[in-house]
Amino acid sequence: MTTCHARSCGLALQRAHQLTLPAPESRVTIKTCRSQIQNLRKKAAPFTMLPVPALHPARRADAAGAGPLLPVATRAAVAEFVATAIFVFAAEGSVYGLWKLYEDTGTPGGLVAVAIAHALALAAAVAVASDASGGHVNPAVTFGVLVGRRISFGRAAIYWAAQLLGAVAAALLLTLVSGGTRPVGLGLGRGVHERHALLLEAVMTFGLMYAVYATAVDHRSRGGGGGGVGAIAPLAIGFVLGANILAGGPFDGAAMNPARAFGPALVGWSWRHHWVYWVGPLIGAGLAGALYESVMVEQPSEAPPAAAAGPRMLAAAAEDY
Repeated sequence: MTTCHARSCGLALQRAHQLTLPAPESRVTIKTCRSQIQNLRKKAAPFTMLPVPALHPARRADAAGAGPLLPVATRAAVAEFVATAIFVFAAEGSVYGLWKLYEDTGTPGGLVAVAIAHALALAAAVAVASDASGGHVNPAVTFGVLVGRRISFGRAAIYWAAQLLGAVAAALLLTLVSGGTRPVGLGLGRGVHERHALLLEAVMTFGLMYAVYATAVDHRSRGGGGGGVGAIAPLAIGFVLGANILAGGPFDGAAMNPARAFGPALVGWSWRHHWVYWVGPLIGAGLAGALYESVMVEQPSEAPPAAAAGPRMLAAAAEDY
């Protein structure tokens, strides 16, 4: 009995040992599989880690079917054309409206009405074009940011052409809807010399361009958390224009914008003193851009927040900024 019991225990232990310990063949098979898997991974690595070419944001949106197919520069030019046409139509149209209502438009009430119309029209035009082109709506503003090296000369030339064409289109539309009435345009007041008007245009445009820089161009105006002054940039720019019209309107019409003067002058074919409305604003805007860039602008230590408050003023083209 004892011998049989011992044999049974020995057989049981031998079977248990065979069940718990893997056979040599199985060990070899597992190692072989692991080595084959590692070899496959090494061979597949160059194919899985190929870099994907990055797309420009506009092209990436186009490829995804989420954006228009026009180039960025073309969209910016169209935005400047439409925005300038909106501004000039409302600004010059306010003078047409006063003519329709009153025989004498040279009254304090008429001046206030024209100033308000200009301020609101410019604020709206800047706002609607800010994302596509930066919302310049003014050849002098484009010249100011060009002096400040915020835009390339090629992009500036495109903007100038679009702005002037938009102003001419607005003046033509006003002539059409008014039954053929030619635009009045701008002119010097009684007793105002060209040199005085030139200085006045330069001073007023300097203030306008400085406001553009302070509220739209300076990276500090686009603070995060909704506290940036850039959120009200269109209104601030429009208010400066309206205030300057109240101050300078009786002297020379207070253009501060070569396109605002060019469109009605071309359609109405009235070029007297027209050079004043080009030279003065360009001088003022250029001085403001150079001064602000050299004295006031601080280089950010890091990129401003992507979700900054307010419209993307003057930041339409990555290659220009």
